[in-house]
Amino acid sequence: MPESEPTGEFGLIDWIRRRERARPAKSPWTKLGIGDDCAILDVGPRSTLLVTTDMLMDGRHFRLEKDGAESVGHKALGVNLSDIAAMAGVPRAAVIAVALPCSGASGLARRLYDGMAALAERFGVDLIGGDTNAWDGPLVLTVTLIGEATARGPVCRNGARPGDSILVTGPLGGSLHAGRHLRVEPRVAEALALHAAAPLHALIDLSDGLSSDLSHILVESGGMGAILDASAIPIHPDAREMSRVDGKTPLEHALHDGEDFELCAVVPTAEAARLLAEPTKGVSLFRVGEITEAPGLLLRTSAGEIQPIAPRGFDHLQNSVP
Repeated sequence: MPESEPTGEFGLIDWIRRRERARPAKSPWTKLGIGDDCAILDVGPRSTLLVTTDMLMDGRHFRLEKDGAESVGHKALGVNLSDIAAMAGVPRAAVIAVALPCSGASGLARRLYDGMAALAERFGVDLIGGDTNAWDGPLVLTVTLIGEATARGPVCRNGARPGDSILVTGPLGGSLHAGRHLRVEPRVAEALALHAAAPLHALIDLSDGLSSDLSHILVESGGMGAILDASAIPIHPDAREMSRVDGKTPLEHALHDGEDFELCAVVPTAEAARLLAEPTKGVSLFRVGEITEAPGLLLRTSAGEIQPIAPRGFDHLQNSVP
C-alpha cells in the first residue's frame, strides 16, 4: 500500500526525520538530529556544539518596504539566538546566506548587516561568513547559528514528566500588532540563569505559539499531556489590542499567536515553587499549568471546566501569507 502524503510542515519534518533515522551511515558527532530547537554535535570531550538555522522571506516573515532592513537583520539573527536559548546554550558564531533583490542590493546588504551586527554585539556572536547572491525575486535571508552547551549540558524537549510544572517567562500574544515579532528579545540570559538555578526537564522557545510549542514537548516526551490554567496565562497588552480588531479573545491570541519568543520550561513542581517564591535575578516566571500522564492538551477555565485545546500554531505549508 503506497505511503500517504505528509500533512503540513510538521508532518513533512517527521517524514524526513524517520527516514534520516533509518539511514545506516551515522556520524559519531551527531548526538541529536531533527526534532528539537537545535541539533547537538559532540565534537570532543570538552565541547558540545548546538546548531540551528532559520530562513526568512519577504512577504512571509516580514515586509521589507514597511519594516526596514535593519529590523529584518535583527529578526533574522534574533530567532536563531532564541533557538540557542531554548537549549540553554551560549551563542558563538553565525553564517549568513542572502538572496538580495538586484535593485539596490549593496545598500540593502549593508543595512541588514547593521541590524544583525548590533544584536551580535550584545550577545557576543561573531559573524564569520556565508554566501551572497542577487536575483530578480524578493529578499530571502538565512542565518545559521552555532552555539555551545554549558557544563550542565543542553536542555531538550523530551524530558517532561507527569506532575511537572509548566512555566513561561513573559506575557504572550499579539506580537504582530505593533511589530513586536520583529523586535525579538532572545531569552539567552534567562535560560542560562534558570539552567543554573534548577533542573529543567524540558525547554522550548515560543515561536509558533504556546499551544503548538508545548505540544512539541508533549510529543517528544513520549506522549504526555498537559492542563493549562486559563486564568494563569499571562496575556500581553498587544493581544488585548488585537482582540478589539479581529474579534478573537485575548486568551486565544496568547495560546496560539506565536512569535513571542518567550521560553516555556517544564520543571519539577517543588523546584518551580522555589523559583516562583525566590525569583532568579532578571527572570520573570509564570506558572501556567502542569504535565499529565494522560495524553492531550487541556484548558482549565476560571469556572473550573476542563476543555480540550487544538494546537493552532503557524504551519508554513498550511497557513496563508499574512
